[in-house]
Amino acid sequence: MKFVDEVRIHVKAGDGGKGAGAFRREKFIPRGGPSGGDGGRGGTVFVEADENYTTLLDYRFQPEHKARNGEPGGGSDCNGRDGPDVVLKVPVGTLVKDAQTGETLFDLAQNGVRVVLCQGGKGGLGNMNFATSTRQAPRFAQPGIPGEERDVFLELKLLADVGLLGFPNAGKSTLIARVSRAKPKVADYPFTTLTPHLGVVQYKDHRSFVMADIPGIIEGAHQGAGLGHQFLRHVERCRLLVHLVDCSAEGEGREPKKDLEGLNRELALASETLA
Repeated sequence: MKFVDEVRIHVKAGDGGKGAGAFRREKFIPRGGPSGGDGGRGGTVFVEADENYTTLLDYRFQPEHKARNGEPGGGSDCNGRDGPDVVLKVPVGTLVKDAQTGETLFDLAQNGVRVVLCQGGKGGLGNMNFATSTRQAPRFAQPGIPGEERDVFLELKLLADVGLLGFPNAGKSTLIARVSRAKPKVADYPFTTLTPHLGVVQYKDHRSFVMADIPGIIEGAHQGAGLGHQFLRHVERCRLLVHLVDCSAEGEGREPKKDLEGLNRELALASETLA
């Protein structure tokens, strides 16, 4: 499955149904009172963190999400049916940001957390709600209230206990493949790993922790060079960062000490939380 960690979507909640302007029509009751029911509530759009999801790929191909409108009210005091709600499932660790301002609206860091992204509109009142002692036959009703609408960015930050960092071809994928059941691509050339990989490391006493293999970082990653800057956000939540340096490459023009200093420098320039 292709790994997608950022996507923009458009979300629209359902509009409220309009209230009915109706009157009782029964035999032997020529002047029945108002009987228009209320419109139904528009469907609300929720976003929910689900541990069974690992990528935002589905939203790359389906960027528009709209809940159904509430149904209009009817006669005989019948209210319209509410529009069904829509729940957008995203991986745990997803940030929801306003596409216009960049403000973080929600941080879905726990499984099962569900929040309202766009509230459905309230249904309009039918004319039976406006009858009074001096106005016994109101011929008007309320329209429904439009549902909320917005554009948002979904940005995934992987949740891992340990993050593996290093320059390209340092051996990160080899390490995570040996200590876990993750199967990243391993080859003898730089940038073999193009997307993050997660692996679960198991102990004999049934304890475990999650390790993340992040694509190789190069000098200038904080300015967008290479692939490191694109995926550095995934290590911001890690409890521990492991810097992997290839000492065997010293004869190939690489110096382990300078590589370690370069990694720390790029982390500090990329984010204050990683400094």
